Amino acid sequence: MITIGNELLIGKILNTNMQWLTSAITELGGNVVRVTTVGDYVENIASALLEAFNRKADFIITCGGLGPTFDDKTLEALSKAVNVPLELDGVALRLMKKSYKFRHNSDDERYELTPSRLKMARLPYGAEPLYNPVGSASGVYLKYSGTKIVALPGVPVEMKTIFKEHVAPIIRDLVGDIFRTEGSVKVTEIEESNIAPLIDEVMNEFQDVYVKSHPKREPKLWLELHFSSVSNNKEIAEKSVKEAMSRLSKLIINHGGRVEPII
Repeated sequence: MITIGNELLIGKILNTNMQWLTSAITELGGNVVRVTTVGDYVENIASALLEAFNRKADFIITCGGLGPTFDDKTLEALSKAVNVPLELDGVALRLMKKSYKFRHNSDDERYELTPSRLKMARLPYGAEPLYNPVGSASGVYLKYSGTKIVALPGVPVEMKTIFKEHVAPIIRDLVGDIFRTEGSVKVTEIEESNIAPLIDEVMNEFQDVYVKSHPKREPKLWLELHFSSVSNNKEIAEKSVKEAMSRLSKLIINHGGRVEPII
């Protein structure tokens, strides 16, 4: 995943798009292996794309930089990275007009194709526009050298809408019938360093379950233990998580800790 925007690098806004996307992909059974954040510069975006190509990534998602302003550089960078020209796409133009009519509840055919709007419809050759009913900039889908690439707008409501409508089905097809099960418990009255070997013991026993500890302070220090398992059998994943949670909870209690369920 490549998230794009100077505002992310200077700390002006939180990268909530990254958090939402990684969560959505994980729930679909996908495995996010790397997230890179770059500024609004063609060379930086193209470099991040080329690095992912070199690692033979199955799927790349970019987020941000598809709008009409001077600093929206993603399509130009994508064109550079895959070495194809940008071309005005007739389908992208029609989708832009369709979105305008939908959002403004108007059948008015007058829609001025300004240079800024035309910019959003100039796609890398061979790319497919993904309809954006809540904004002007279409998403973009492109295949390159065995890698599937999706470019999404950075506006959260637009990003989420296009992802749910167009990207989630692609990911489901990629991962097949994969089920992810999760569970969490709250642990107090024991140090994280004392829990670490107990987690190792349980993960060795339940090798299809991943356990991660998250220190919290609300207001006193406590730990959330998060359990997750992925399987092509939902019942197996649920059973593994349930048994691992029970096993680790008993070990923690035996070592003086207190365990409570998190609903």
